[in-house]
Amino acid sequence: MRSRKRSRKAGLPPGTLIHIGERKAENTRITLFRYDADHVVEKQIQSLSQALPLPDEDTITWINVDGLHEVEILKEMGDLFGLHPLALEDILNTHQRPKFEDYGAYAFLILNPLSGGNQDREIDKEQLSIVLGRNFVLTFQEREGDVFDPIRERIRSNKGRVRKMGADYLAYTLMDLVVDNYFVLLETLGEKIEEIEDALVLKPTPEHAGAIHRLKRQMIFLRRSVWPLREALNGLHRSESSLVRQETGLFLRDLYDHTVHVIDTVESFRDVLSGMLDIYLTSASNRMNEIMKVLTIIATIFIPLTFLVGVYGMNFEHMPELRWKWGYPLVWLVMICIGVFMLFQFRKKRWL
Repeated sequence: MRSRKRSRKAGLPPGTLIHIGERKAENTRITLFRYDADHVVEKQIQSLSQALPLPDEDTITWINVDGLHEVEILKEMGDLFGLHPLALEDILNTHQRPKFEDYGAYAFLILNPLSGGNQDREIDKEQLSIVLGRNFVLTFQEREGDVFDPIRERIRSNKGRVRKMGADYLAYTLMDLVVDNYFVLLETLGEKIEEIEDALVLKPTPEHAGAIHRLKRQMIFLRRSVWPLREALNGLHRSESSLVRQETGLFLRDLYDHTVHVIDTVESFRDVLSGMLDIYLTSASNRMNEIMKVLTIIATIFIPLTFLVGVYGMNFEHMPELRWKWGYPLVWLVMICIGVFMLFQFRKKRWL
């Protein structure tokens, strides 16, 4: 499926709902989690009306939507939860950078979960949109399958703090898993960098240069996804919104620190890759210099020999050496002595 271009939005008023991006799911799938400290309900729903009415604040509702191509479902969800048309527009435009918007009654966040990066695969980016309300969390993903299965299992088995905390903590855990996955991706890329670095020391090849360029592109891609996320998390932490409780704010601050750590690691890898590229270019240049040195030495040795051969190749009538009985072996002896003498001088000067 080809990506839908932004030009489809040209001339339309702000808030017009059009899906811009690649269709990554065959059908839209809606799942519902509703839980409190003692009970949990999990089901797949066909209509958003099945999620209403929302219970009291002690019960948390998490609705996850996989697949964004069915615009009518997004419109219905916007009507039911009072979502601003600009927020819905950002959800459908899957080329957004990570950001945070405070709409008062709810908070809106966009993140970019990343996958791939191993076995020479390019990094694949997906857009995750999170709407945090007082007792509900809405998540919108481009495809089925995500990194949130550990959270679902914690809700089912009542492990950890999820069932005991509010909707803000659920939103935190979702974002925390996305950031944790960045560390997994960085570990994979770090191992590849170490492999290439070791190979560069032994024997650099043109394939290594291509691998370094691919890794540099992936670092740029990763940086573009993580850098604005730091700003978004900082905005959420400092927003003083009533949706975020004080105890959850401590976790958000820790998540912000993790994001800074990811950015620092990315910057370190970028510096290492730049140094590796310099090492490769230097190694290739030194190898070329060694080859040119050997060829120059060979050519220098053969310059006097070529001169002698050229002189005796003229075949003038009055060249006495042409009639000497030992002339031919003598010329060979002279040429061999010249070659050995020049090799000795090169060795003495440590040019070989």
